[in-house]
Amino acid sequence: MKTVLVPTDFNLESTKIIDALIQNQPNEKLNIIFLHAFKLSDSITDMLMLSRRSRDYENVSDEFYQTINQYREKFPNQVATTGVEYFYGSTVAAFKNFIEAFDVDFIAYPKDYNFCPINKYSINPKFLTERSGCNLLELDINNIQVPENLIESKIPEKELIEATA
Repeated sequence: MKTVLVPTDFNLESTKIIDALIQNQPNEKLNIIFLHAFKLSDSITDMLMLSRRSRDYENVSDEFYQTINQYREKFPNQVATTGVEYFYGSTVAAFKNFIEAFDVDFIAYPKDYNFCPINKYSINPKFLTERSGCNLLELDINNIQVPENLIESKIPEKELIEATA
């Protein structure tokens, strides 16, 4: 089982990376963590309230949660868990500790990733992920091959011999 970190701004388009991950890692069961990074505030009040960051979860729409849950139901053999986490900090050392705490195997980005902040403290995760030493995987979310459900059309050999006789 592998743990994948996916930087996101929580738009529904970013969930398409799950399709790309399943296509890229077909024989792996994945724990997928969607991440958004924030720099720490200089305000002492914000620092004291750091443990009460429930307002940050208001940035994640119900549709986003529903979509990642649908992926988990659609691919039960490939997606073990999905979740949302926030990283608070701006140093590579702190980010490495975050990666270690979640036992992240690699970080997945959509090809042509475009950072979109969700509030004034949002920071571009590329700065941290490129220096973290963790494997980076860039996936094309626009070129997903959907497996087809083909009907078994093979004629049993015994019937084929009888038909040609």
